[in-house]
Amino acid sequence: MERVNTILSGGTIVTMNQSFDIIHDGAIAVRDARIVAVGTRAAILAAYESDDVVDCTGQYVTPGLINTHTHAPMTLLRGLADDLRLDVWLMGYCMPTEREFVTPEFCRLGTGLACAEMIRSGITTFADMYYYERDVAAATAAAGMRGVLGQTVLKFPAPDAESYEHSLDYCAQFIEEWKAHPLITPAIAPHAPYSTTQGILRECAELALAHDVPILIHIAEMKLEQDDSQSLYGKSVVPWVQEAGLLRAKVVAAHCVHINGGEMRILREHNATVAHCPTSNLKLASGIAPVVQMLQQNLVVGIGTDGPASNNDLDMFEEVRLAAILAKTAANDPTALPARQAFLMATRQGAAALYMGDQTGSLEVGKLADVITINAEPSHNMPQFQRDPNLVYSRLVYASKSSDVRDVMVNGRWLMRDRDLLTLDEGMLLREAAEYAVKVDAFLAAREKDILRKLLAIGGLEQGESYEVQVKATVAKDSTIDKLLQHSDVELIKSIHYRQYDTYFIFDDPDAGRVRYREDDMLDEKGEVLSVRSRLTYTTPTKERDFHSAVLLSRSRFIAKADRPLRFYREYFQPQEQREFVKDRRRWHIHYQGVLFYVNLDRFEKPELPQSFIEIKSRTWSATDAANKADRIKEMLTILGIPTSDIVRMEYLEMVGETV
Repeated sequence: MERVNTILSGGTIVTMNQSFDIIHDGAIAVRDARIVAVGTRAAILAAYESDDVVDCTGQYVTPGLINTHTHAPMTLLRGLADDLRLDVWLMGYCMPTEREFVTPEFCRLGTGLACAEMIRSGITTFADMYYYERDVAAATAAAGMRGVLGQTVLKFPAPDAESYEHSLDYCAQFIEEWKAHPLITPAIAPHAPYSTTQGILRECAELALAHDVPILIHIAEMKLEQDDSQSLYGKSVVPWVQEAGLLRAKVVAAHCVHINGGEMRILREHNATVAHCPTSNLKLASGIAPVVQMLQQNLVVGIGTDGPASNNDLDMFEEVRLAAILAKTAANDPTALPARQAFLMATRQGAAALYMGDQTGSLEVGKLADVITINAEPSHNMPQFQRDPNLVYSRLVYASKSSDVRDVMVNGRWLMRDRDLLTLDEGMLLREAAEYAVKVDAFLAAREKDILRKLLAIGGLEQGESYEVQVKATVAKDSTIDKLLQHSDVELIKSIHYRQYDTYFIFDDPDAGRVRYREDDMLDEKGEVLSVRSRLTYTTPTKERDFHSAVLLSRSRFIAKADRPLRFYREYFQPQEQREFVKDRRRWHIHYQGVLFYVNLDRFEKPELPQSFIEIKSRTWSATDAANKADRIKEMLTILGIPTSDIVRMEYLEMVGETV
């Protein structure tokens, strides 16, 4: 008799091979890392012997599940912020926390915790996108799992790189270090089209081709991505990445919630694959991916959990069940995506989606011994009907749970036996994760109480302080401004015409300050829009001092470009009150006695007001400079013939802002 390392004897062997063979009272023989025989128990025990014969009676023996998309270290961010839109959740909470906490130690611990959860869920292989991926790899290998691990590349600084060039250098080193490992497939992970550029994607593709490694990327997860792509580039996301040359490489496209038939054909023609993440897409209200249509287009589609901060778990049984049910609802057809197809997407097709279908994903001679056993007889899976072999898949997909997984083997090595983890100290992982939670809680709690810190935490913004001396007054006629503009002490530098849309966010604590979101539409002589810019301004409600009982010194503590929609800031800041108004503004940059001032003539359109307002202001940097400029502003008020009674000491916000 031939000796092997392990024999899994008895049970129902669900091979997931091309013929979908199911062997009742079957057995599998494993030598070293590979399967050497699959057949009936009687045949295998007659031909092979082993010191490790595992009785699998009353169990399903299946290929290990393939999680085609996740972010393993984000177990440490599980439950960080929920019930938010994707952009608010990602840009407002996850990324700021990552900038503060993500280190190699964070990634090792988070990955270890993720591996414990995934092994318990019957996952033997997963695809990851994150930072410090060599540390993710080390933790994955130590746990004994198989991983396709993608180093993240972004167009802006990341926790592990100052620039995308640093990320690409890191990628190259990571690939060289891990490419020959039996469990780890290094990969390159440009985060998404909207967080990279065509140039970055081109360089990622070239690096991937040079080393023959996959590329992992998010594609069309949100409808906003497609809308922005059409607006900016005149084409949808997939043609845009195709133009960049990304699809020359082996691409795993996560999500693809909002792609059309033409984009599916482009992906298929380039042998790109898709990772479908139903729970995350539903929880973040990103939409329902057209999986049935993808399969009809012969796209290879696997199933992923996405990260534990957006799902919020790594339970593949839950994902497979939801994938099958959701597809039926989307198609209004209960025959869409049958259980066998769903389980195929979690096994052999999932392996194919990660470009390793020739190595794992099914129980066949010569393939890697990535095997799990599942209790077939819990109360929630009884009774069982035998007339149709496909009912096995129904029981696996619609009734089985991750807690039914009993044993997990990867590469011929046991990672879990009878629910006991063999390669991980789960208790230690849980204790250390709890310690991180305390630190993250303290960071976010402090930030939530400080509007300025919350604003700065979004990223891509710079703190600054701008002091202004200013005066505001009502005028009965717009032509009043001509008295100043035509004065001999005035040199006109520039004139601009805007329509301004202002939204103020007001908070419970009056000392917390307020945030203004402004859209400036620059207009031409005919009133047509020439350009649009959006800005954020953070101010405190107090004035520093006044001069001549009219001219005020105020401070704007933060000014920055607003690169996200108004809705994002509303949902991120969650103000107690919001006020809006719209005004027509004519602005002149002038030198008065050689000193730069800004003069605004404002007419309110919402709410509509009978009078216009003149503002004169100038930036300042010292008390002496402020006093000198205040004197000049007083002189200009005299030139304009504006009496003290027409001076307005309130901000527009207090005067005309409408609560919405």
